[in-house]
Amino acid sequence: MQVDALFGLVVLIFSVVLHEVAHGYMANWLGDPTARLQGRLTLNPLVHVDPLGSVLLPAILLFTHSPILIGYAKPVPYNPYNLPGRYDEAFVAAAGPMTNIGLAVIFGLVIRMAPALDPTLQAAFGGIVLINILLACFNLIPVPPLDGSKVLSAFFEVLSPTLARGYNTFRLNFERLGVLSGTLLIMVIFYIVAPYFFGSILAPLFSFLTGVPL
Repeated sequence: MQVDALFGLVVLIFSVVLHEVAHGYMANWLGDPTARLQGRLTLNPLVHVDPLGSVLLPAILLFTHSPILIGYAKPVPYNPYNLPGRYDEAFVAAAGPMTNIGLAVIFGLVIRMAPALDPTLQAAFGGIVLINILLACFNLIPVPPLDGSKVLSAFFEVLSPTLARGYNTFRLNFERLGVLSGTLLIMVIFYIVAPYFFGSILAPLFSFLTGVPL
């Protein structure tokens, strides 16, 4: 269990680092160099790791046998005023979860296309798939400060600018509570929906990507 827990923690740290770097690269590509100028376009985990969100929180979840493994890195900074497009902030937000989905798809396909894979390696790759599906789904919850809130804001912008303005006011006020307080609230929500999530979403997604049951 110790080895499995440590492996899961390492996978989580690198997955959240790639998530945040993706935000920075997307912002830089769209015209905002803030992350690049602050040295955040690097895979060096020491630059991104948040002691509480990247180490302590997931370690507590792991060693208390929590049904979920979630964490976060220091958010990559960006300046929305440097983003010229109407939906660029949503593109920056979506880049993180899409990276986690991409990792889950890649390692899921390896498992699916290599049925004779060593069982230990298959379990390790399965852990990578599982953690990245969790991260993607968690971050796409449309509650601030998660990425899903910015994606939902863009969706509202398409439907109704008035609706978008109202939601953005709520989102910005909520984000002033800080990443930790917002994440703790979302953790509570996630625990409440966890039984449905694992049975109806996570397990089918895992099986679809890997070809093996969770």
